[in-house]
Amino acid sequence: MDLDGDDNDNDNDIFRDDEDDPQAQLSLLENESSKEYVVYLVDASPKMFSTTCPAEEDDQNGETHFHIAISCISQTLESQIINRSYDQVAICFFNTREKNNLQDLNSVFVFNVPEREFLDRPTARLIKEFYQLEESFSKIIGSQHGIVSGTRENSLYNAIWAAQALLRKGSAKTVDKRILLFTNDDDPFGSIKGAVKSDMTRMTLQRAKDAQDLGISIELLPLSHPDEVFNVSQFYADLIGLEGDDLVDFMPSAGKKLEDMKDQLRKRMFTKRIVKRLKFMIVNGISIELNSYALIRPTVPGAITWLDSVTNHPLKIERTFICVDTGALVEEPTKRFLPYKNQNIIFSMKQLSEIKRVSTGHLHLLGFKPLSCLRDYYNLKPSTFLYPSDEGTDSSMCMFIALHRSMIQLNRFAVAFSGSSSRPQLVALIAQEEVIQSGGQIEPPGMHMIYLPYSDDIRFVEERYSDTSGMVNIASDDQIKKAANLIKRIDLKDFSVCQISNPALQRHYAVLQALALEEDDIPEMKDESLPDEEGLARPGVVRALEEFKTSVYGDNYDEENEPGTEKPTEASKKRKANAEFATKECENYDWGDLADTGKLKDLTVVELKYYLTAHNLPVSGKKEAIISRILTHMAK
Repeated sequence: MDLDGDDNDNDNDIFRDDEDDPQAQLSLLENESSKEYVVYLVDASPKMFSTTCPAEEDDQNGETHFHIAISCISQTLESQIINRSYDQVAICFFNTREKNNLQDLNSVFVFNVPEREFLDRPTARLIKEFYQLEESFSKIIGSQHGIVSGTRENSLYNAIWAAQALLRKGSAKTVDKRILLFTNDDDPFGSIKGAVKSDMTRMTLQRAKDAQDLGISIELLPLSHPDEVFNVSQFYADLIGLEGDDLVDFMPSAGKKLEDMKDQLRKRMFTKRIVKRLKFMIVNGISIELNSYALIRPTVPGAITWLDSVTNHPLKIERTFICVDTGALVEEPTKRFLPYKNQNIIFSMKQLSEIKRVSTGHLHLLGFKPLSCLRDYYNLKPSTFLYPSDEGTDSSMCMFIALHRSMIQLNRFAVAFSGSSSRPQLVALIAQEEVIQSGGQIEPPGMHMIYLPYSDDIRFVEERYSDTSGMVNIASDDQIKKAANLIKRIDLKDFSVCQISNPALQRHYAVLQALALEEDDIPEMKDESLPDEEGLARPGVVRALEEFKTSVYGDNYDEENEPGTEKPTEASKKRKANAEFATKECENYDWGDLADTGKLKDLTVVELKYYLTAHNLPVSGKKEAIISRILTHMAK
């Protein structure tokens, strides 16, 4: 009995590892312990509406602290729905006239939209309605002083209680739970005196401590008036647990400029995420529990999610097996086969799993080598940072500290065996010392895990530029000096790759945002990757560039008559012919009309590539990516 799969699997995929499946990797990522549940707790007292601060540009009217809080949260949700769409958020106001919460507590209103739980993934409708909430806030929700003399009502206590209830779902071991508190009132019990104030303060601090004992972190985002600095020592230092140097450094880092509040919120939102938990095997069963962190990774567009055309719900791919003899549905077979010399070699799933397993997934220490043996070109891809896990024992932490300290003192790095079952690899572990400046930690102590290359990963540049005799032209001292002077002139001070965003990616998400929020205009994206023409036109840079060109090519260099340009290679001839053919074929289509009527999807991939080739655009990717690239180029 033969079995046919409806997804037309190839027999050669019998040895394909599940880790090579992008959908499996995506599902694994979503189930990792890097999820985050966040409750935005916003003070809605009248003081938040009456206190103003200077607005951006030339607006003299200023903006209220409530508007700043709403704007910060809105922009963070727009970024979060792209970067971490499976995180869950809730937005809670306190000191309100109306109430809407699970416990039916007074002065607490949890904002939400239909078909969504109080704590759930952010949606386009939530962002759109929340951004417009400020206009109708006084009518729908209302503002009032929730903590006044003559009453035992404690709105801050109720708000923390409601936020704790919202964060009740999910285990603290697998989910990071946080409360972000916006307020401009540094003494919420200032209008109350005597024993009543002491009692209410004690109860509120105890409620905050109970939430923190459950694994919920509380972070404060203070809003200060230019003439009145937020005094965190008045009350909130005890609530969030600030003392010593942390108390001294809190306000300069959190609220020295009101205009930086959006950046401060972004820093609090995008915390270090654990990529993977590793067991570092030392010797004879002795191990250390480690967490790995990704320092820098390229950002790519999210995976395409297929939706049902009627319900708009995500489609789930299912595979069924059909017996070709009877046409009946059968369960997935427990055995697979591979044709070999006119016979089928049958494998059970357990045998396949054993065959594919090359590594256990743990990190095994092999030995140590001097740091001088480590070359710069060994770093083929971004490294991973390792730090001891909180789940490890005290002895595990002691072993890591001892190993870390010895590697630094002896100037050694560790060589270890790592990798998944499909990609085993040797890695180098380099210890990093802690760096502290101005009372703050700049670099944490830990180890960088560098993935060492295989022998065929290393290519020698001399082989590429050597002539037929094997000789390589070496630059003279004067040419090296002129090149160094040019690099010095165009060197970017304090440059970081994080300063420049991907313009194509920004445009992609701007289009998605406009579609999701039903916005009429797409915001213009600034291309920060373009050369600084004004800077390159400075006399010093022009002079250094000319000197370098003269030292390499001579005084009478003519770029148009450069040797080699008169005799193009076969590859260049073929590329030129393809470009000319694509340009000619491209003229036969009305691309603007096809884009406006949505008929680009009706064209074949070959026809779509005519447009890309004619406009010098990349032609790689699937059909959906090609269409998106064409629409982006046409600004549709």
